[in-house]
Amino acid sequence: MNECCLCGTSVAMRTLYRTRYNIPGSICSDFCTTTWCLMCSVCQLKRDIKRRKELGIFW
Repeated sequence: MNECCLCGTSVAMRTLYRTRYNIPGSICSDFCTTTWCLMCSVCQLKRDIKRRKELGIFW
């Protein structure tokens, strides 16, 4: 990913997911989202995974 992450697994997981599926953003936005609204971030990932599974594009 060519980005350094020293801020925990939640940010790393979000960054990896975003990178894997070519979702626009940055590690800075991932950090801000997980820092100020962790539950929103988790719900957003869960919702996106569910949608991708329904479409058959989750790998």
